[in-house]
Amino acid sequence: MNFLLETLCLIVFSIYYLMEAFVKLFVPIRKSVAGETVLITGAGSGIGRLLAVEFASMDVSLVLWDVNLEGLKETARMTKEKGAQRVHYYQVDCSDRAEVYRVADQVKQGVGAVTILINNAGIVTGKKFMDSPDVLVEKTLQVNTMAHFWTYKAFLPAMTEKNHGHLVCVASSAGLIGVNGLADYCSSKFAAVGFAESVALELIDMGKDGIKTTIVCPYFINTGMFDGCGTKWPRLLPLLEPEYVAKKIVNAILTDQTYLYMPRTLYVLMFLKSLVPFKEAVVLGMYFGAFNFMDAFKGRQKKED
Repeated sequence: MNFLLETLCLIVFSIYYLMEAFVKLFVPIRKSVAGETVLITGAGSGIGRLLAVEFASMDVSLVLWDVNLEGLKETARMTKEKGAQRVHYYQVDCSDRAEVYRVADQVKQGVGAVTILINNAGIVTGKKFMDSPDVLVEKTLQVNTMAHFWTYKAFLPAMTEKNHGHLVCVASSAGLIGVNGLADYCSSKFAAVGFAESVALELIDMGKDGIKTTIVCPYFINTGMFDGCGTKWPRLLPLLEPEYVAKKIVNAILTDQTYLYMPRTLYVLMFLKSLVPFKEAVVLGMYFGAFNFMDAFKGRQKKED
């Protein structure tokens, strides 16, 4: 009897959620974030800065984190120009657990509880595995993965207490599919995706349905971080423009979208990855130039003093 009842519930809920997802494709429901406190890591440049600018006109309190103090000041200035009334910035090395906890306490005391946490900070080595210095491998994992652990530890308790909040993991398509020449980066992003998914399931199990989660997996973004990278089929896998990516991420937050892959081609590639034999996937990768993504990698060039 229990088996029949559970099966019936499975069928009913499956139909309901599939219909709900179909309707939301055409009639997305956007929530208001007015009054929320939004913390963005890596806000001193790139996507983090653009996310801050997008939120600037939404009547939120902005909390900006980055290791680059001058970049933070510029982001704060830009957000105020866009109408932000409450902007707070903190110089933080997100790879340092003690520093994350220390500054998190400052935020909680000076600003209040963070209700939207966007883990965006990231770095890339851009070297093949055997050529990557150990210290850079460790740094990549600390910034791209472990920082998520520490920020969640710092800010999630207040969210669970009130059953309200939103956790955003800005990962990468390299967190879904391995890339030649990005072993440490892919590892860090795979780990970030797995961590974010696991915490999301824990929250569901705890009955904390008021805390939403979004995992973002974009292809290479034209911010300079992956300068020089690309594919021989740019129309199929185009280099993404940062303004477009930032708008899509904010929209995903406002519509409580759980997964955001960019471009849409990634959904097809993920399906093929699970369907075709490994050797066939290698052949396809070679055909589309996936083995040569990093051949011309230069990365973001540091400014000369």
